[in-house]
Amino acid sequence: MLFYQKHLVKFTIAFLICLTLLPSLTKADGPKDNIPDQVRRIPGLGVEVPAAQRQQLEQGLAKLKASLDQLKKNKDARIKALIPDVEIYHRAVRCALAYQEFFHEREIGTGLNLLKQGQERADQLLKGEAPWTRQTGLVVRGYISKIDQTVQPYGLVIPDNYTFSDKSDYRCDLWFHGRGERLSEVNFINQQQRSRGQYTPADTIVLHPYGRYSNAFKFAGEIDVLEALEATKQNYRIDDDRVSVRGFSMGGAACWQFAVHYADRWFAANPGAGFSETPLFLKVFQEEKLKPTWYEKKLWQMYDCPGYALNLFQCPTVAYSGEIDKQKQAADVMELALEKVGIDMVHIIGPDTAHKIHPDSKIIIEEKMDSLARVGRQRVPATIHLVAYTLKYNRMAWVTLDAMQEEWKQAQIDARLLSGNRVEVKTENVTAFTLKMAAGESPLDMTQPVTVQVNGMKLEAPRPMSDRSWEVSFHKSGDGWQVGPATYEPGQLVKKHNLQGPIDDAFMDSFIFVSPSGTCASPTVDKWVKSEMQHAVVHWRQQFRGDARVMKDVEITDKEIASSNLVLWGDPQSNQLIKKIAAKLPIQWTADSIIVGDKQFPADHHAPVLIFPNPLNPEKYVVLNSGFTYREYAYLNNARQVPMLPDWAIIDLRTPAGSQYPGKVVDANFFDEFWRLK
Repeated sequence: MLFYQKHLVKFTIAFLICLTLLPSLTKADGPKDNIPDQVRRIPGLGVEVPAAQRQQLEQGLAKLKASLDQLKKNKDARIKALIPDVEIYHRAVRCALAYQEFFHEREIGTGLNLLKQGQERADQLLKGEAPWTRQTGLVVRGYISKIDQTVQPYGLVIPDNYTFSDKSDYRCDLWFHGRGERLSEVNFINQQQRSRGQYTPADTIVLHPYGRYSNAFKFAGEIDVLEALEATKQNYRIDDDRVSVRGFSMGGAACWQFAVHYADRWFAANPGAGFSETPLFLKVFQEEKLKPTWYEKKLWQMYDCPGYALNLFQCPTVAYSGEIDKQKQAADVMELALEKVGIDMVHIIGPDTAHKIHPDSKIIIEEKMDSLARVGRQRVPATIHLVAYTLKYNRMAWVTLDAMQEEWKQAQIDARLLSGNRVEVKTENVTAFTLKMAAGESPLDMTQPVTVQVNGMKLEAPRPMSDRSWEVSFHKSGDGWQVGPATYEPGQLVKKHNLQGPIDDAFMDSFIFVSPSGTCASPTVDKWVKSEMQHAVVHWRQQFRGDARVMKDVEITDKEIASSNLVLWGDPQSNQLIKKIAAKLPIQWTADSIIVGDKQFPADHHAPVLIFPNPLNPEKYVVLNSGFTYREYAYLNNARQVPMLPDWAIIDLRTPAGSQYPGKVVDANFFDEFWRLK
């Protein structure tokens, strides 16, 4: 850590000197966006649509909706699967018109044109035809997201030589776009139908995810990338061993985080500019005076990349920066982090170049990426390094982190395949893990016993099966290790992958806002609940471009409990589901008090927000009184878009909700690894 801090000081001094030479660059995203009480709206309001054009748009929307309704009655599974390719046009224009998101007069004409294109696809699909599915070049398609059941668009560049009847698989590059405060669905679709982007390698499908707008592909934006990639794999022949991640500016930031979090999925990563962590970037780039709470510092580790640098052992990385680009800072920080773990980073630098990709650098980058693509990713590398701060990102090739001693503190697993059917594993801050190789992947001798040495302790493991698959779990017991998964008392809750918090994790999977059918015991709480729920609904659409599903507490059935995280608004008096589960939550909420361990808070002007395994279905979350936790102030800079609250918090409602917090946070913490109060 000392090495990292020492080099960061040197870097900061040098970087500040560089900034004095670039006065024109320091204006954007500068101090004017550091005032929480003066936050500009993002996205800003667009132009007023003239009455005649509004009528044209409404008529086009009505006609396309009628066609969509007709298509949805079709029982042909092939037709149903293609409806999202039509629906993206309708939703894009509908949202732009309803929420005043035509940001320039010319975009109104774009909207009319998109409606024509959507209607053309609808008419074709009504006849059982879908020519766009066999189109090369620029293609825009859609899928239905598991998160909120809204249709989301994604762009593709299909190589001209792609053959739809062949069986050969193609390389696929994911390209993450830069920040765009006016990147509505209308503008994204229009752009993807006009521009091939920065790179179009030969024999390569390029996937351009929307990422649900401008969030640096975090949270729902992260899931959008994974869902768009899966949709692409369903529709086109993708070689799983030749998929890469690439991006520039905000897209470069996305590339860094996808590279370190999912390092085993890509044959290479090619980040350019952007940011790779929160605190130093905001201090230097944004000139912001940071005053984070202790838990905010911990939560930075969800998306800050330097601490995960060792994971890039599994992912060949070719970084790019312009020589005089202030966002060169991102790669410089990662170069120091990689040096700390013994890796020398390849850093292509565009000479005398600001915030763009130098043409000579492009040639060098493409040569390296082509070489890496020919090799492809290693499915079963002999050596694995996995670093994690949360069980959310817990897998690397054949190693899975199952449980941690303490989340938000660095955990590490180093595993090596040795000769003589031996495996060596070293761990830190780990209490359970699994080694697993799929059928045909195990290089171990299936006729001989396997010895796994964990932190110096030798253990006998099962042999590989006849299909060359192999799986064995280990758990910590006292000061030693035992073969087999960890066991718990019946009903014991434990943090695990995708059930580990914090609050924001509930919005990375299917969720439903559950509104109260009654009135809260306190008028102050009742007013706050209504305001915060409305805020959550509005900002989910504005910032994550979805329509939050909202149901009354009395409408929730076993189906919703089984399938979705439930976000419950209200108190035990107003919301029947909160009343039903209140006694099983670690924070007690009575008519008079909110009780957290030995602390009590008056219930007339306090409210709890929390995330917890749903007592009615512990495989899903329940959330009390919170949407995603970063607010308007964070919209101004993508590096701020990180979790702002841990697993639970108590809010004093006498302080009004603002651009950073839903009120005054008077207490907050994480639950322990067994979902208990610390």
